[in-house]
Amino acid sequence: MHSVRNVIQIRRPVAQVFAFATTPGNWPRWHPASLSVTGAVDHPLEVGEQVTEEFQYGGRRGTVVWTVRRRESPHVWSIDTEAADGTSATITYTLTPGPDGGTTFQRDLVFTALNLQVDWALIGPLVEQQSAEALDRLKAVLEAPEVQA
Repeated sequence: MHSVRNVIQIRRPVAQVFAFATTPGNWPRWHPASLSVTGAVDHPLEVGEQVTEEFQYGGRRGTVVWTVRRRESPHVWSIDTEAADGTSATITYTLTPGPDGGTTFQRDLVFTALNLQVDWALIGPLVEQQSAEALDRLKAVLEAPEVQA
């Protein structure tokens, strides 16, 4: 099992950040691994809702179905997926009030690869880089003057 944690301060209220980040149609706008998302993409997802994401990370391209497992709006949201080869991932967003009415946004990725072809030593740094870039992009999109979350 491997994990990547990223934390960033965003100058927007917690509820606005939560609504934007948990709406799958927004993911390709801010996460470099997210190529497209289909299904229930136009609203913040509730527990049990699913979306299909086409992704590219760490040199790997594929499609996964994410299922929302936890939602405590506007503070905690968690999704997971499991592939036929035993690879699984869980992503959890934790949002807390930050300085000056902003938000501290924490993203945790827990990744398990049972397939021995997936070498974390090789793809881990790429996943970590994409995760950091994702939060930088999320911040930039949400802090832009014209943002509509």
